[in-house]
Amino acid sequence: MMAGRTRNLRGQDLHGRSFADENLRDADFAETDLTDADFTRADLTGATFAGATLAHANFTDADLTRVDLTDANLTRANLTRVVLTDANLVRAILTDATSTYAELIRTDLTGATLTDVKFTHSTLTNANFTHCVLINTDFSNTSVTDAYFDNYDELAKNATLVGVNLEYVRFGNAK
Repeated sequence: MMAGRTRNLRGQDLHGRSFADENLRDADFAETDLTDADFTRADLTGATFAGATLAHANFTDADLTRVDLTDANLTRANLTRVVLTDANLVRAILTDATSTYAELIRTDLTGATLTDVKFTHSTLTNANFTHCVLINTDFSNTSVTDAYFDNYDELAKNATLVGVNLEYVRFGNAK
C-alpha cells in the first residue's frame, strides 16, 4: 500500500489503471480519464475527481469520504459497499451504475443525473437530491432518512421503492 501523501494526477490518461488497496487520501484526479480504473478497497478520503471520466470504474469497498465528484461521469461505475459520507456529487452523471450496500451520508447530489442506478440495500441519510434527474432508479430495501428532494425531475418515473424506509424524507416541488 502506498504512503498517504498527496498525489497530483490531474488531467492524465489513466485508463484501465489499478489503484486497488492504495492509500490515495487527498489525491487530485480532476479532469482525469479513469475509464475502467480499479479502486477496489482504496482509501480515497478527500480525493478530487471533479470533471473526471470514471466510466466502468470499480470502487467496490472504497472509502470515498469527503470526495469531490463534481461533474464526474460515473457511467456504469461499480459503487458497491462504498462510503460516500460528506461527498460532493453535484452535477455528476451516474448511468447504469450499481450502488448496492453503499452509505451516502450528507452526500450532495444537487443537479446530478441518475439513470438506471441501483441504490439497493443502501443507506441515504441527509442526502440532498435537489434538482436531480432520477429515472429508473432502484431504491429497493434502502433506508432513506432525512433526505431532501426538491425541484426533482421525474422522481417517480419508473422508480422502484419496494421495502424503502422514507423516514423524515422531505419532498419539495416536482417539475
